[in-house]
Amino acid sequence: MKTALYIIQIVISLLLIFTILLQQKGSGLGMAFGGDSSVYRTKRGAEKFIFRLTIILVVLFLLSALANIFIN
Repeated sequence: MKTALYIIQIVISLLLIFTILLQQKGSGLGMAFGGDSSVYRTKRGAEKFIFRLTIILVVLFLLSALANIFIN
């Protein structure tokens, strides 16, 4: 059980790193398609999906970390 939890945490952390790197201002997904970072704009399409996916992954990582603490 504990080994499976470790593997889940590793997979979630790698996905989290990947989604955070996609969101970097200036070199992320927004600039890949010619976006301008100097003007305020709302998130649309893939950028909004990746933003929400990052939030979900953070919550899942937190829950798996708490489960890892309580499972001995």
